[in-house]
Amino acid sequence: MASLFKKKTVDDVIKEQNKELRGTQRQIARDRTALEKQEKQLEMEIKKMAKTGNRDACKVLAKQLVQVRKQKTRTYAVSSKVTSMSTQTKLMNSQMKMAGAMATTTKTMQAVNKKMDPKKTMQTLQNFQKETAKMDMTEEMNGSCPFSCPKAATRRYIQSRWDIR
Repeated sequence: MASLFKKKTVDDVIKEQNKELRGTQRQIARDRTALEKQEKQLEMEIKKMAKTGNRDACKVLAKQLVQVRKQKTRTYAVSSKVTSMSTQTKLMNSQMKMAGAMATTTKTMQAVNKKMDPKKTMQTLQNFQKETAKMDMTEEMNGSCPFSCPKAATRRYIQSRWDIR
């Protein structure tokens, strides 16, 4: 009972539509098979009438055969249109999901921007650059690295090997 009053989601509607389209495709295929059987049967009857020499019956059967072939051609056209509808439904669904993802991303970015003040971030980066420059100068003046690695010597070696200045 509760499901009767529940509003259908977009995914539910799309699933139903796909189910109906697949059913339509199967029905069209069955109709086409029946038309092919009818076509073969008419061809056999035309051959029988031609052997007996009944020209009028052959003409009538030939007209019926032409109509059956036209119907068969129409089933191919309808089948391609149903396939096109199914593809368009899937495309619209994927576009809706992409739009939803973009909306979520936008909200997330807005929240991040509210939390992060660009001025503070820039100031922190500038402070980091200053401290790094100070540390480099101190290392060069002392001639050693606080982590016991000869950074200045390594830098001089690399510069001498690849002519980097």
